[in-house]
Amino acid sequence: MFESTTPAAVQAPPPRLRDAWVALTGLSAVFLFEMLDNSVLNVALPSIGRELIAPAASLQWVSGAYSLAFGGLMLLFGSVADRFGRRRIMLAGLTLLAIVSALTVFVTSIEQLIAVRALMGVAAAMTAPGSMALAFRLFARDELRVRALTVISTAGLVGLAAGPTIGGFALAVSPWQALMVANAPIAAIAFVGIRAGIAADQQADLHRDRIDVIGAILGTATVVGVLLTPTLFVAGADVTVEWSTATVAAAVAFVVRARTARRPLLDLRLVVQPQVASGLAYKAAAGLAMAGLSYLVTVQLQLAWGWSPALAAIATLPQVVVLLVSGRFVGPVARRLGLDRAAWMSATAVVAGLAVFALLGRFGYAWILLALVLVAAGMRIVGAVAGNNVLRGLPENRTSIGAALVDTASEIATAAGITAAGTILAAHVAGTIATVTWTPDRLASLQDATLIAGLSITALAAALVAIGIQRSRRTLPTSITTQESTDV
Repeated sequence: MFESTTPAAVQAPPPRLRDAWVALTGLSAVFLFEMLDNSVLNVALPSIGRELIAPAASLQWVSGAYSLAFGGLMLLFGSVADRFGRRRIMLAGLTLLAIVSALTVFVTSIEQLIAVRALMGVAAAMTAPGSMALAFRLFARDELRVRALTVISTAGLVGLAAGPTIGGFALAVSPWQALMVANAPIAAIAFVGIRAGIAADQQADLHRDRIDVIGAILGTATVVGVLLTPTLFVAGADVTVEWSTATVAAAVAFVVRARTARRPLLDLRLVVQPQVASGLAYKAAAGLAMAGLSYLVTVQLQLAWGWSPALAAIATLPQVVVLLVSGRFVGPVARRLGLDRAAWMSATAVVAGLAVFALLGRFGYAWILLALVLVAAGMRIVGAVAGNNVLRGLPENRTSIGAALVDTASEIATAAGITAAGTILAAHVAGTIATVTWTPDRLASLQDATLIAGLSITALAAALVAIGIQRSRRTLPTSITTQESTDV
Protein backbone atom coordinates (compact mmCIF):
# COMPACT_ATOMS: atom_id res chain seq x y z
CA MET A 1 0.00 0.00 0.00
CA PHE A 2 2.66 2.49 1.02
CA GLU A 3 5.88 0.81 -0.07
CA SER A 4 7.69 -1.73 -2.13
CA THR A 5 9.82 -4.45 -0.65
CA THR A 6 11.89 -5.20 -3.73
CA PRO A 7 15.64 -5.60 -3.38
CA ALA A 8 16.17 -2.31 -5.18
CA ALA A 9 14.78 -0.52 -2.13
CA VAL A 10 17.75 -1.57 0.00
CA GLN A 11 19.91 1.36 1.13
CA ALA A 12 23.32 1.37 2.75
CA PRO A 13 23.31 2.71 6.34
CA PRO A 14 24.12 6.45 6.44
CA PRO A 15 27.75 6.99 7.52
CA ARG A 16 26.91 10.26 9.31
CA LEU A 17 23.97 11.64 11.24
CA ARG A 18 23.42 14.54 8.85
CA ASP A 19 23.16 12.17 5.91
CA ALA A 20 19.83 10.96 7.35
CA TRP A 21 18.34 14.37 8.13
CA VAL A 22 15.18 13.71 6.09
CA ALA A 23 14.43 10.51 7.99
CA LEU A 24 15.34 12.05 11.36
CA THR A 25 13.03 14.99 10.64
CA GLY A 26 10.16 12.60 10.05
CA LEU A 27 10.91 10.50 13.14
CA SER A 28 11.34 13.62 15.27
CA ALA A 29 7.93 14.88 14.12
CA VAL A 30 6.41 11.59 15.31
CA PHE A 31 7.88 11.97 18.79
CA LEU A 32 6.95 15.67 18.82
CA PHE A 33 3.31 14.72 18.34
CA GLU A 34 3.43 12.08 21.07
CA MET A 35 4.84 14.50 23.66
CA LEU A 36 3.08 17.68 22.51
CA ASP A 37 -0.42 16.28 22.25
CA ASN A 38 -1.52 15.88 25.86
CA SER A 39 0.54 18.81 27.18
CA VAL A 40 -1.15 21.17 24.71
CA LEU A 41 -4.62 19.72 25.17
CA ASN A 42 -4.56 19.95 28.97
CA VAL A 43 -4.51 23.75 28.67
CA ALA A 44 -7.69 23.60 26.61
CA LEU A 45 -9.72 21.36 28.96
CA PRO A 46 -11.59 24.27 30.64
CA SER A 47 -12.57 25.67 27.22
CA ILE A 48 -13.64 22.21 26.05
CA GLY A 49 -15.71 21.72 29.19
CA ARG A 50 -17.53 25.03 28.73
CA GLU A 51 -18.25 24.59 25.02
CA LEU A 52 -19.30 20.93 25.17
CA ILE A 53 -20.97 21.28 28.60
CA ALA A 54 -18.89 18.42 29.96
CA PRO A 55 -18.50 17.45 33.64
CA ALA A 56 -15.05 17.05 35.17
CA ALA A 57 -15.27 13.24 35.08
CA SER A 58 -15.82 13.30 31.32
CA LEU A 59 -12.98 15.77 30.76
CA GLN A 60 -10.65 13.34 32.52
CA TRP A 61 -11.36 10.83 29.74
CA VAL A 62 -10.34 13.28 27.03
CA SER A 63 -6.78 12.58 28.12
CA GLY A 64 -7.45 9.15 29.61
CA ALA A 65 -8.90 7.60 26.44
CA TYR A 66 -5.79 8.58 24.51
CA SER A 67 -3.41 7.28 27.18
CA LEU A 68 -5.18 3.94 27.57
CA ALA A 69 -5.33 3.26 23.83
CA PHE A 70 -1.72 4.35 23.44
CA GLY A 71 -0.30 2.33 26.30
CA GLY A 72 -2.54 -0.69 25.88
CA LEU A 73 -1.94 -1.28 22.17
CA MET A 74 1.81 -0.68 21.85
CA LEU A 75 2.80 -4.32 22.30
CA LEU A 76 0.25 -5.42 19.72
CA PHE A 77 1.35 -2.92 17.11
CA GLY A 78 5.00 -3.59 17.87
CA SER A 79 4.39 -7.22 16.98
CA VAL A 80 2.33 -6.25 13.92
CA ALA A 81 5.13 -3.96 12.71
CA ASP A 82 7.72 -6.74 13.00
CA ARG A 83 5.39 -8.97 10.99
CA PHE A 84 4.11 -6.65 8.24
CA GLY A 85 6.71 -3.86 8.10
CA ARG A 86 7.76 -1.12 10.50
CA ARG A 87 7.70 1.61 7.89
CA ARG A 88 4.32 0.44 6.54
CA ILE A 89 2.66 0.45 9.99
CA MET A 90 4.24 3.81 10.82
CA LEU A 91 2.87 5.40 7.64
CA ALA A 92 -0.55 3.85 8.22
CA GLY A 93 -0.60 5.25 11.75
CA LEU A 94 0.36 8.72 10.52
CA THR A 95 -2.41 8.58 7.92
CA LEU A 96 -4.93 7.65 10.63
CA LEU A 97 -3.63 10.46 12.83
CA ALA A 98 -4.04 13.07 10.10
CA ILE A 99 -7.58 11.95 9.25
CA VAL A 100 -8.77 11.75 12.87
CA SER A 101 -7.20 15.12 13.74
CA ALA A 102 -9.08 16.76 10.87
CA LEU A 103 -12.33 15.18 12.08
CA THR A 104 -12.09 17.23 15.28
CA VAL A 105 -13.76 20.18 13.54
CA PHE A 106 -16.98 18.10 13.34
CA VAL A 107 -17.06 17.21 17.08
CA THR A 108 -20.20 18.45 18.84
CA SER A 109 -20.23 16.41 22.07
CA ILE A 110 -17.83 15.23 24.72
CA GLU A 111 -18.53 11.60 23.78
CA GLN A 112 -17.47 12.26 20.19
CA LEU A 113 -14.31 13.98 21.40
CA ILE A 114 -13.44 11.02 23.64
CA ALA A 115 -13.87 8.69 20.65
CA VAL A 116 -11.58 10.91 18.56
CA ARG A 117 -8.99 10.92 21.34
CA ALA A 118 -9.12 7.13 21.58
CA LEU A 119 -8.46 6.85 17.82
CA MET A 120 -5.54 9.26 18.22
CA GLY A 121 -4.22 6.90 20.89
CA VAL A 122 -4.47 4.03 18.41
CA ALA A 123 -2.50 6.08 15.89
CA ALA A 124 0.12 6.87 18.52
CA ALA A 125 0.43 3.17 19.40
CA MET A 126 1.03 2.43 15.72
CA THR A 127 3.78 5.03 15.43
CA ALA A 128 5.56 4.99 18.83
CA PRO A 129 7.38 1.62 18.56
CA GLY A 130 8.37 2.40 15.00
CA SER A 131 10.04 5.71 15.86
CA MET A 132 12.64 3.99 18.04
CA ALA A 133 12.92 0.84 15.93
CA LEU A 134 13.39 2.73 12.66
CA ALA A 135 15.95 5.08 14.19
CA PHE A 136 17.86 2.08 15.53
CA ARG A 137 17.76 0.23 12.22
CA LEU A 138 18.65 3.32 10.20
CA PHE A 139 22.28 3.23 11.36
CA ALA A 140 24.84 0.46 11.68
CA ARG A 141 26.94 1.94 14.53
CA ASP A 142 25.84 2.23 18.14
CA GLU A 143 27.27 5.74 18.41
CA LEU A 144 25.03 7.02 15.63
CA ARG A 145 22.06 5.08 16.99
CA VAL A 146 22.39 6.71 20.41
CA ARG A 147 22.81 10.15 18.88
CA ALA A 148 19.82 9.61 16.59
CA LEU A 149 17.63 8.58 19.53
CA THR A 150 18.87 11.68 21.37
CA VAL A 151 17.91 13.96 18.47
CA ILE A 152 14.45 12.42 18.26
CA SER A 153 13.84 12.62 22.00
CA THR A 154 14.95 16.28 22.03
CA ALA A 155 12.14 17.14 19.63
CA GLY A 156 9.68 15.47 21.99
CA LEU A 157 11.05 17.23 25.04
CA VAL A 158 10.76 20.59 23.30
CA GLY A 159 7.12 19.77 22.64
CA LEU A 160 6.55 18.72 26.23
CA ALA A 161 8.19 21.87 27.60
CA ALA A 162 6.61 24.31 25.15
CA GLY A 163 3.21 22.62 24.96
CA PRO A 164 1.39 24.64 27.65
CA THR A 165 2.77 27.93 26.31
CA ILE A 166 1.87 27.05 22.71
CA GLY A 167 -1.59 25.97 23.81
CA GLY A 168 -2.17 29.15 25.80
CA PHE A 169 -1.21 31.45 22.92
CA ALA A 170 -3.23 29.41 20.43
CA LEU A 171 -6.37 29.57 22.56
CA ALA A 172 -6.06 33.36 22.67
CA VAL A 173 -6.59 33.62 18.91
CA SER A 174 -8.34 30.38 17.87
CA PRO A 175 -10.86 27.77 19.10
CA TRP A 176 -9.68 24.72 21.01
CA GLN A 177 -10.23 22.50 17.95
CA ALA A 178 -7.17 24.13 16.34
CA LEU A 179 -4.92 22.44 18.90
CA MET A 180 -5.97 19.00 17.70
CA VAL A 181 -6.23 19.83 14.00
CA ALA A 182 -2.59 20.97 14.24
CA ASN A 183 -1.63 17.29 14.53
CA ALA A 184 -2.52 16.83 10.86
CA PRO A 185 0.35 18.94 9.42
CA ILE A 186 2.75 17.37 11.93
CA ALA A 187 1.65 13.94 10.71
CA ALA A 188 2.13 15.09 7.10
CA ILE A 189 5.70 16.22 7.80
CA ALA A 190 6.44 12.91 9.51
CA PHE A 191 4.88 10.96 6.63
CA VAL A 192 6.98 12.73 4.01
CA GLY A 193 10.20 12.41 6.00
CA ILE A 194 9.77 8.69 6.70
CA ARG A 195 8.46 7.90 3.22
CA ALA A 196 11.38 9.69 1.53
CA GLY A 197 14.16 9.05 4.02
CA ILE A 198 13.71 5.43 5.11
CA ALA A 199 13.84 2.43 2.81
CA ALA A 200 11.02 -0.09 2.82
CA ASP A 201 11.37 -3.10 5.08
CA GLN A 202 12.80 -6.20 3.46
CA GLN A 203 11.09 -9.54 3.97
CA ALA A 204 14.32 -10.96 5.39
CA ASP A 205 14.12 -8.41 8.23
CA LEU A 206 10.56 -9.39 9.21
CA HIS A 207 9.21 -12.52 10.85
CA ARG A 208 6.44 -14.65 9.38
CA ASP A 209 4.74 -15.75 12.60
CA ARG A 210 1.00 -15.33 12.97
CA ILE A 211 -0.11 -12.60 15.35
CA ASP A 212 -1.06 -14.05 18.74
CA VAL A 213 -4.56 -12.56 19.06
CA ILE A 214 -5.26 -14.12 22.47
CA GLY A 215 -1.95 -12.87 23.80
CA ALA A 216 -2.67 -9.42 22.36
CA ILE A 217 -6.04 -9.27 24.15
CA LEU A 218 -4.54 -10.38 27.46
CA GLY A 219 -1.56 -8.03 27.12
CA THR A 220 -3.79 -5.08 26.29
CA ALA A 221 -6.09 -5.88 29.22
CA THR A 222 -3.09 -6.07 31.56
CA VAL A 223 -1.54 -2.78 30.49
CA VAL A 224 -4.89 -0.95 30.45
CA GLY A 225 -5.59 -2.28 33.94
CA VAL A 226 -2.23 -1.13 35.24
CA LEU A 227 -2.65 2.33 33.71
CA LEU A 228 -6.27 2.78 34.80
CA THR A 229 -5.91 1.59 38.40
CA PRO A 230 -4.13 4.79 39.62
CA THR A 231 -6.91 6.94 38.14
CA LEU A 232 -9.58 4.86 39.86
CA PHE A 233 -7.67 4.99 43.13
CA VAL A 234 -7.22 8.76 43.08
CA ALA A 235 -10.89 9.20 42.17
CA GLY A 236 -11.92 6.94 45.06
CA ALA A 237 -13.91 4.64 42.80
CA ASP A 238 -15.71 1.72 44.43
CA VAL A 239 -14.46 -0.73 41.77
CA THR A 240 -10.75 -0.21 42.46
CA VAL A 241 -10.34 -3.58 44.22
CA GLU A 242 -12.30 -5.45 41.57
CA TRP A 243 -10.37 -3.77 38.78
CA SER A 244 -7.05 -4.53 40.47
CA THR A 245 -8.03 -8.19 40.82
CA ALA A 246 -9.02 -8.39 37.16
CA THR A 247 -5.71 -6.78 36.17
CA VAL A 248 -3.70 -9.33 38.16
CA ALA A 249 -5.72 -12.16 36.61
CA ALA A 250 -5.09 -10.79 33.11
CA ALA A 251 -1.36 -10.47 33.84
CA VAL A 252 -1.13 -14.07 35.07
CA ALA A 253 -3.05 -15.29 32.04
CA PHE A 254 -0.77 -13.29 29.74
CA VAL A 255 2.35 -14.88 31.26
CA VAL A 256 0.83 -18.36 30.98
CA ARG A 257 -0.07 -17.67 27.36
CA ALA A 258 3.44 -16.36 26.63
CA ARG A 259 4.99 -19.50 28.12
CA THR A 260 2.70 -22.02 26.43
CA ALA A 261 1.76 -20.58 23.03
CA ARG A 262 3.71 -21.84 20.04
CA ARG A 263 4.26 -18.31 18.74
CA PRO A 264 3.36 -15.89 21.57
CA LEU A 265 2.90 -12.17 21.16
CA LEU A 266 5.87 -11.67 23.46
CA ASP A 267 8.49 -14.39 23.74
CA LEU A 268 9.58 -14.25 27.39
CA ARG A 269 12.85 -15.97 26.48
CA LEU A 270 13.81 -12.81 24.64
CA VAL A 271 12.82 -10.58 27.55
CA VAL A 272 15.21 -12.35 29.93
CA GLN A 273 18.17 -11.90 27.58
CA PRO A 274 20.82 -9.94 29.53
CA GLN A 275 20.85 -6.78 27.41
CA VAL A 276 17.07 -6.71 27.11
CA ALA A 277 16.35 -7.39 30.77
CA SER A 278 18.94 -4.89 32.01
CA GLY A 279 17.77 -2.14 29.65
CA LEU A 280 14.13 -2.63 30.65
CA ALA A 281 15.08 -2.64 34.33
CA TYR A 282 16.95 0.66 33.96
CA LYS A 283 14.08 2.26 32.04
CA ALA A 284 11.54 1.05 34.60
CA ALA A 285 13.68 2.29 37.50
CA ALA A 286 14.05 5.71 35.91
CA GLY A 287 10.33 5.95 35.09
CA LEU A 288 9.36 4.89 38.61
CA ALA A 289 11.66 7.44 40.25
CA MET A 290 10.69 10.22 37.84
CA ALA A 291 6.97 9.71 38.44
CA GLY A 292 7.43 9.52 42.19
CA LEU A 293 9.50 12.71 42.24
CA SER A 294 7.06 14.65 40.05
CA TYR A 295 4.11 13.69 42.26
CA LEU A 296 5.87 14.33 45.57
CA VAL A 297 7.44 17.63 44.50
CA THR A 298 3.98 18.92 43.59
CA VAL A 299 2.71 17.91 47.03
CA GLN A 300 5.68 19.49 48.78
CA LEU A 301 5.56 22.82 46.94
CA GLN A 302 1.81 23.41 46.76
CA LEU A 303 0.43 21.66 49.84
CA ALA A 304 3.22 21.62 52.40
CA TRP A 305 4.66 25.03 51.48
CA GLY A 306 1.53 26.65 50.07
CA TRP A 307 3.05 27.78 46.77
CA SER A 308 0.70 28.74 43.95
CA PRO A 309 0.50 26.47 40.88
CA ALA A 310 2.25 29.13 38.79
CA LEU A 311 5.13 29.46 41.25
CA ALA A 312 5.40 25.67 41.53
CA ALA A 313 5.59 25.44 37.73
CA ILE A 314 8.42 27.98 37.67
CA ALA A 315 10.22 25.98 40.38
CA THR A 316 10.27 22.88 38.16
CA LEU A 317 11.55 24.73 35.07
CA PRO A 318 15.21 23.87 35.82
CA GLN A 319 14.36 20.24 35.16
CA VAL A 320 13.00 21.12 31.73
CA VAL A 321 16.08 23.22 30.97
CA VAL A 322 18.44 20.37 31.91
CA LEU A 323 16.45 17.92 29.81
CA LEU A 324 16.75 20.18 26.79
CA VAL A 325 20.37 21.32 27.02
CA SER A 326 21.95 18.05 28.16
CA GLY A 327 21.19 16.24 24.91
CA ARG A 328 24.57 17.22 23.45
CA PHE A 329 26.32 15.32 26.25
CA VAL A 330 24.56 11.98 25.78
CA GLY A 331 26.82 10.79 22.97
CA PRO A 332 30.13 11.78 24.61
CA VAL A 333 29.09 10.26 27.95
CA ALA A 334 28.04 7.00 26.31
CA ARG A 335 31.25 6.91 24.26
CA ARG A 336 33.46 7.56 27.29
CA LEU A 337 31.73 5.17 29.69
CA GLY A 338 30.44 2.53 27.29
CA LEU A 339 26.79 1.71 26.79
CA ASP A 340 26.34 -0.63 29.75
CA ARG A 341 28.07 1.60 32.29
CA ALA A 342 26.32 4.72 30.99
CA ALA A 343 22.97 2.95 31.34
CA TRP A 344 23.34 1.90 34.97
CA MET A 345 25.04 5.13 36.06
CA SER A 346 22.34 7.32 34.52
CA ALA A 347 19.57 5.18 36.04
CA THR A 348 21.35 5.45 39.40
CA ALA A 349 21.46 9.25 39.05
CA VAL A 350 17.67 9.31 38.64
CA VAL A 351 17.19 7.16 41.74
CA ALA A 352 19.70 9.29 43.68
CA GLY A 353 17.70 12.39 42.79
CA LEU A 354 14.57 10.93 44.34
CA ALA A 355 16.55 9.92 47.43
CA VAL A 356 17.89 13.48 47.81
CA PHE A 357 14.36 14.84 47.67
CA ALA A 358 12.99 12.26 50.12
CA LEU A 359 15.68 12.88 52.73
CA LEU A 360 16.34 16.60 52.32
CA GLY A 361 13.58 18.17 50.23
CA ARG A 362 11.66 19.44 53.24
CA PHE A 363 14.64 21.57 54.33
CA GLY A 364 14.58 24.00 51.41
CA TYR A 365 14.16 24.48 47.69
CA ALA A 366 17.90 24.11 47.03
CA TRP A 367 17.63 20.38 47.77
CA ILE A 368 14.60 20.05 45.50
CA LEU A 369 16.54 21.82 42.77
CA LEU A 370 19.42 19.35 43.17
CA ALA A 371 16.98 16.44 42.98
CA LEU A 372 15.35 17.81 39.83
CA VAL A 373 18.72 18.30 38.11
CA LEU A 374 19.95 14.81 38.99
CA VAL A 375 16.77 13.20 37.73
CA ALA A 376 16.70 15.24 34.52
CA ALA A 377 20.34 14.54 33.67
CA GLY A 378 19.93 10.84 34.37
CA MET A 379 16.70 10.57 32.39
CA ARG A 380 18.30 12.23 29.38
CA ILE A 381 21.02 9.58 29.14
CA VAL A 382 19.12 6.47 30.22
CA GLY A 383 16.33 7.24 27.76
CA ALA A 384 18.60 6.84 24.74
CA VAL A 385 21.20 4.39 26.01
CA ALA A 386 18.99 1.83 27.77
CA GLY A 387 16.54 1.79 24.87
CA ASN A 388 19.39 1.20 22.44
CA ASN A 389 20.65 -1.66 24.61
CA VAL A 390 17.26 -3.37 24.55
CA LEU A 391 17.12 -3.30 20.76
CA ARG A 392 20.71 -4.52 20.48
CA GLY A 393 19.83 -7.57 22.54
CA LEU A 394 16.95 -8.67 20.29
CA PRO A 395 16.89 -10.41 16.89
CA GLU A 396 16.64 -8.00 13.97
CA ASN A 397 13.09 -9.13 13.21
CA ARG A 398 11.89 -8.22 16.74
CA THR A 399 13.05 -4.61 17.08
CA SER A 400 9.56 -3.07 17.02
CA ILE A 401 8.25 -5.29 19.81
CA GLY A 402 11.44 -4.36 21.68
CA ALA A 403 10.73 -0.67 21.25
CA ALA A 404 7.15 -1.27 22.38
CA LEU A 405 8.50 -3.06 25.46
CA VAL A 406 10.65 -0.04 26.31
CA ASP A 407 7.71 2.37 26.04
CA THR A 408 5.36 0.04 27.90
CA ALA A 409 7.87 -0.44 30.73
CA SER A 410 8.10 3.34 31.12
CA GLU A 411 4.30 3.75 31.08
CA ILE A 412 3.75 1.03 33.67
CA ALA A 413 6.57 2.31 35.89
CA THR A 414 5.07 5.80 35.78
CA ALA A 415 1.68 4.46 36.83
CA ALA A 416 3.31 2.43 39.61
CA GLY A 417 5.17 5.48 40.90
CA ILE A 418 2.00 7.56 41.06
CA THR A 419 0.06 4.74 42.71
CA ALA A 420 2.74 4.11 45.35
CA ALA A 421 3.07 7.79 46.24
CA GLY A 422 -0.69 8.36 46.33
CA THR A 423 -1.38 5.24 48.38
CA ILE A 424 1.21 6.07 51.04
CA LEU A 425 0.07 9.68 51.35
CA ALA A 426 -3.57 8.62 51.61
CA ALA A 427 -2.70 6.08 54.31
CA HIS A 428 -0.80 8.58 56.47
CA VAL A 429 -2.78 11.81 56.03
CA ALA A 430 -6.37 11.92 57.24
CA GLY A 431 -8.89 13.33 54.78
CA THR A 432 -8.39 14.25 51.12
CA ILE A 433 -5.00 15.94 50.85
CA ALA A 434 -6.25 18.46 48.28
CA THR A 435 -9.03 19.79 50.53
CA VAL A 436 -7.99 19.30 54.17
CA THR A 437 -7.18 22.20 56.47
CA TRP A 438 -3.46 22.08 57.13
CA THR A 439 -2.98 22.15 60.88
CA PRO A 440 0.57 21.68 62.26
CA ASP A 441 -0.20 18.02 63.06
CA ARG A 442 -1.48 17.32 59.56
CA LEU A 443 1.52 19.07 58.02
CA ALA A 444 3.81 16.88 60.14
CA SER A 445 1.91 13.80 58.93
CA LEU A 446 2.25 14.99 55.35
CA GLN A 447 6.00 15.45 55.68
CA ASP A 448 6.38 12.02 57.28
CA ALA A 449 4.28 10.47 54.52
CA THR A 450 6.38 12.22 51.87
CA LEU A 451 9.54 10.83 53.45
CA ILE A 452 8.12 7.29 53.60
CA ALA A 453 6.78 7.47 50.04
CA GLY A 454 10.03 8.87 48.68
CA LEU A 455 12.21 6.29 50.39
CA SER A 456 9.86 3.42 49.45
CA ILE A 457 9.90 4.33 45.77
CA THR A 458 13.65 4.90 45.96
CA ALA A 459 14.11 1.39 47.36
CA LEU A 460 11.98 -0.14 44.60
CA ALA A 461 13.82 1.80 41.89
CA ALA A 462 17.21 0.93 43.39
CA ALA A 463 16.23 -2.75 43.37
CA LEU A 464 15.43 -2.47 39.66
CA VAL A 465 18.83 -0.87 39.01
CA ALA A 466 20.50 -3.69 40.94
CA ILE A 467 18.62 -6.24 38.82
CA GLY A 468 19.74 -4.41 35.70
CA ILE A 469 23.38 -4.43 36.80
CA GLN A 470 23.21 -8.11 37.68
CA ARG A 471 21.71 -8.99 34.31
CA SER A 472 24.13 -6.81 32.34
CA ARG A 473 27.12 -8.59 33.88
CA ARG A 474 26.13 -11.68 31.95
CA THR A 475 27.28 -9.94 28.76
CA LEU A 476 30.61 -8.47 27.76
CA PRO A 477 30.95 -4.69 28.37
CA THR A 478 29.97 -2.74 25.28
CA SER A 479 31.69 0.44 24.17
CA ILE A 480 30.87 2.85 21.39
CA THR A 481 33.38 3.08 18.61
CA THR A 482 35.07 6.45 18.62
CA GLN A 483 34.74 8.35 15.35
CA GLU A 484 35.87 11.71 14.18
CA SER A 485 33.80 14.69 15.20
CA THR A 486 33.14 15.32 11.52
CA ASP A 487 30.62 12.48 11.21
CA VAL A 488 27.80 14.57 12.61
